[in-house]
Amino acid sequence: MPEPTKEQKIWQVVAAIPPGCVASYGQVADMAGLGRQARFVGRALGKLPAGHSIPWFRVIRSNGQIAFPQGSDPHETQVHRLREEGVEVLNGRVAMRSFQWQP
Repeated sequence: MPEPTKEQKIWQVVAAIPPGCVASYGQVADMAGLGRQARFVGRALGKLPAGHSIPWFRVIRSNGQIAFPQGSDPHETQVHRLREEGVEVLNGRVAMRSFQWQP
């Protein structure tokens, strides 16, 4: 069986984030064995195939901020999906101390 690609490793980590929790881009990169490649995580999530079920919206910046520009459709979608799971989002930020995934 071939070794998973970097993108597949990232998708596996993101798929494991439980509902009601968030992880930072850097945390996902580290858990995927990619060290300090946080920016690559964002690119990999942008390559998700149509119809996927990977909870991309659970990945945010390390300071708790939503990465999409406030007011954009992706920002609004991410905030909505997080709130549906009970994650508090205030002014485009999540309290990492309360909601960060600690596997």
